[in-house]
Amino acid sequence: MANEAAPVIIVVNAGSSSLKLSVYFLEDDDALRLAAHGAIEEIGADAPHLQAHMADGNDIADESLSKEQVGDHRAAYQVLRERVTQALDNVRPVAVGHRVLHGGRDFSDPVVIDEQVRRRLDELIALAPLHQPHNLTGIDAVSRYAPDVLQVACFDTAFHHQRPEVSMMTGLPWFWFEKGLQRYGFHGLSYEYIAQRLPELDPTLSKGHVIVAHLGNGASLCAMSNCQSMETTMSFTALDGLPMGTRCGALDPGTVLYLQQQHDLDHDALQDMLYKESGLKGISGISSNMQTLLDDDSPEARRAIDFFVYRTAQEVGRMAVALGGFDGLVFTGGIGEHAAPIRQAIVERLKALFPVALDHEANKGDDPDIISTDESTITVRVISTDEEGMLARHTVSLLRKHTDKGE
Repeated sequence: MANEAAPVIIVVNAGSSSLKLSVYFLEDDDALRLAAHGAIEEIGADAPHLQAHMADGNDIADESLSKEQVGDHRAAYQVLRERVTQALDNVRPVAVGHRVLHGGRDFSDPVVIDEQVRRRLDELIALAPLHQPHNLTGIDAVSRYAPDVLQVACFDTAFHHQRPEVSMMTGLPWFWFEKGLQRYGFHGLSYEYIAQRLPELDPTLSKGHVIVAHLGNGASLCAMSNCQSMETTMSFTALDGLPMGTRCGALDPGTVLYLQQQHDLDHDALQDMLYKESGLKGISGISSNMQTLLDDDSPEARRAIDFFVYRTAQEVGRMAVALGGFDGLVFTGGIGEHAAPIRQAIVERLKALFPVALDHEANKGDDPDIISTDESTITVRVISTDEEGMLARHTVSLLRKHTDKGE
């Protein structure tokens, strides 16, 4: 008799021109073990690229594809799923978890996707027009190729749902708040992971006031009290707050009015500039990648780095006000985990106002953990985030509830 296929959880993260997929073995005790990860970049372009590897680092594929092969996200999902699962051999997907950017006010927890949920997610596209459609395309791709597999939506806004009302308000007339125009916040899956990991690493600190800096191509801060979100820098959209790889961060709304009125920039031109041509890329004129800028000694690269550090330190101060002071600072995300000079520069700017001191040798280490000195009143840590792991955990939890109900 042939061996029974091993059950796996698939996690899908669909971006505007990319699709990432991770596969986890589902053990008998519902423990999850990463099996493989893959991604296709530049979907719909002339030369999409597929890269996939096993959990042990061995390559599955690293190749260019044609536009005909992966002209859209549905085709990309089929190609990526087949390539990864074939490499694993004899696996059986039992559920698929999706990262969905915006849950609006409706979704404060992960949810099993049915026809009603799918329709409501369509209605939320207006809140995230550049991200939500691609998230939903990933859902539709799974529905097409595996219609009987349970699908779960996990929302980047959910972790911030229980914040104080004052932190959700805007300065617009109250009527608009009642209509759902509020400060939602994002990067929730990353912050949720840190909120679960920190008590394991430092139980005392986790009960205090902690500012988490998720710094990457997308960047934001979250002020936590007892590992609950109290304030965050992103707002109604994922544009607000810190400057990012290609996004502008906080901006005087009058700037947009000026560009419309005096320079005749229409909606599409403004949207492209705010989302795709600003931030590190727009300021430097060189790259949206922080490591590329750190390796470049030009004044253009330096001004982009300086602005990123300046604004991040400023926003740490704002998060501290929301908490009434803070006990710890956690760096995570691609920049937060790997760019020691950025961590150092941010902490240096904070020293004038907060009792924090950096251990420079620890900060420059290959696998940094606690990077503050023993004398520092504020603990500074580096913790690797795992958004896909959070997606997988939520998916298993809802799979079990669904199974227990006999649905």
